[in-house]
Amino acid sequence: MVAALPKRHRDVPKDVVYQPQNGEDGKVKDTMIGVDLAKNVFQLHGASMTGHLKFRKKLSRPQFRKFMAAQPSAVVVMEACGSAHHWAREMRKLGHEVKLIAPQYVKPFVKRQKNDAADAEAIVIAAQRPEMRFVEPKSEKQQARAVLFRARQRLVNQRTELVNALRAVLYEYGRIVPQGIRQLNGIRRLLDEPNSDLPGLVRQECHDLINQIAQKTARIEAKTDQLKKLAAESGTARRLQTMPGVGSLTALAIEAFAPDMSSFKRGRDFAAWLGLVPRQHSSAGKERLGRVSKTGQSDIRRLLIIGAMSRLNWLGRKSIIKGSWLAQMLARKPRMLVAIALANKMARALWAMLTKNENYRNPTLAAVAA
Repeated sequence: MVAALPKRHRDVPKDVVYQPQNGEDGKVKDTMIGVDLAKNVFQLHGASMTGHLKFRKKLSRPQFRKFMAAQPSAVVVMEACGSAHHWAREMRKLGHEVKLIAPQYVKPFVKRQKNDAADAEAIVIAAQRPEMRFVEPKSEKQQARAVLFRARQRLVNQRTELVNALRAVLYEYGRIVPQGIRQLNGIRRLLDEPNSDLPGLVRQECHDLINQIAQKTARIEAKTDQLKKLAAESGTARRLQTMPGVGSLTALAIEAFAPDMSSFKRGRDFAAWLGLVPRQHSSAGKERLGRVSKTGQSDIRRLLIIGAMSRLNWLGRKSIIKGSWLAQMLARKPRMLVAIALANKMARALWAMLTKNENYRNPTLAAVAA
């Protein structure tokens, strides 16, 4: 482990001896290269493991690849931004050890004026902190599934926008339509009324919006079927679906967006990574816990909360055992709060299932059997 470095090299105590870092392959690496990624121009900052400057370079895309291929094995650090996972895989092929760091962890280390050279230097300084957390690079398979998952979600958002536009047009003429995609049949009947006082041009535009919504729905269903097929082919996704409230989309989202579970020490760390823990504002030894923030992995968190809500509706409540933790929470807390608490427990159980390679075991039933 590299020792924590002072901010300025001249402040390094003479009695401190820094050792080169052993990489993942066991080889000693004495150089860390910070790369500020861009579309065409890459800024590099090379430094020793003690933080002393070795080189600064500004390279084009072809020059960057050629330069890194000629470099001895080093620790390459980049911000986890667009194309970072692609370049992480490329650098690993060239024999380098790669670390990705969240941009918000780099920003505090930027000195005064912001430019590409200062960003590359800040990446190195941040990566040399012993307590720094890094992002696990994704494989091509993970990224491909994430692209498909996000494509479906984008279509859902576009369909919601069209439905809201349709409701807004009808509202301008005094027709109040409740929210939800299920209201389309009622809207069709409203438009097809023979004695309707809606102008013909308005009805024509509303029918056009309904046709666009139907096209989006067909594309959403096609991508949903594709995602379900991928989930059925994956042993990990099938294992995750043994938990109540976890469907094929949730299981595939965990495979696509979550890193290797071994990177989390405990289930609580995985729940915190998802953003399912209260926001803290503690000081002077007094803990102050607030609401759940919007930080964390939003795709998995949203699906886990939806799955938890499905276990709390009128049909799912039939399986809740009287006197259990969930039953006691429902008796004294709002349903949404209980859903988030249940999603937190589900995240911790998912971590245990993946680290132990086991199917879901209901803790309540296990306690009753014991």
